[in-house]
Amino acid sequence: MAADVLGPRHAFGVYKRSIGAYIRSMAEYPADFWIMAVSGTLWQIVLFGFLSILFANVNAIAGWGYHEMLVLAGFLATSWSATALFWDGIWDTGKMIVEGDMDYRLTRPAPVLVQVGSKHVGMQVFGEATLGLVMLGIGWAGAGLGLAAIPVGVFLLVCAIVVQAALLTIANAANFWVKGRNPVIAFMLTELQNEAMRFPLTIFPAAVRLVLTFGLPLAFASFVPAQILTGRLDAWWLLAPPLAAAATAAIAVWVFRMGLRAYDSAGH
Repeated sequence: MAADVLGPRHAFGVYKRSIGAYIRSMAEYPADFWIMAVSGTLWQIVLFGFLSILFANVNAIAGWGYHEMLVLAGFLATSWSATALFWDGIWDTGKMIVEGDMDYRLTRPAPVLVQVGSKHVGMQVFGEATLGLVMLGIGWAGAGLGLAAIPVGVFLLVCAIVVQAALLTIANAANFWVKGRNPVIAFMLTELQNEAMRFPLTIFPAAVRLVLTFGLPLAFASFVPAQILTGRLDAWWLLAPPLAAAATAAIAVWVFRMGLRAYDSAGH
């Protein structure tokens, strides 16, 4: 598209202005923000309580202790909520296709994918992000991870956010062909992650581990980074998360562009 040739600097400027406009609009209704922020913590409180009760009765799960499990759960919650905060608009792809709202994005001098992804901010996960950081911090200290590991943790977190945003983009872009209002495939992806990735992948058969690592690389959003941080994987594995992030991001951009080519506006 013509807007794509304007480059990443222009795309980032569009993204920043769009996100900023939404945050300013939310600031006009602080009560709505706090209601969404508080409601978003409930699931993580339940998970935190579940892990605490579980490890009061068992010593480890597949070799993972309590604090290591908090690192895994906290990393997943933080990366997932950060993705929702900064790329939540992608969930409206199906709705925009059905209602013809995508036409408006196509006529604007800005990358369509950036416009869609930055359509709004997932403020409902603000509390989830906060509690995720709390779990990660408690697990980090309890597992003996020092301050020197923080830069590595931040790097892995950025890679995890990119992987999750890319997978959500691919799943929502499927609506260009499915022609549905609801992002069914994206819901399935989210449910799979919530159910499978909050526990070590080693509890699953080898075929499942291979699929969730190299086929549908959800492992790079939580399990692989947690293994690297806790010393379960060799240092050369640090190359894997950025490669997974770059590959999934490239595929996501390509799939979305193919979807735009297949898009024939509403009513057709």
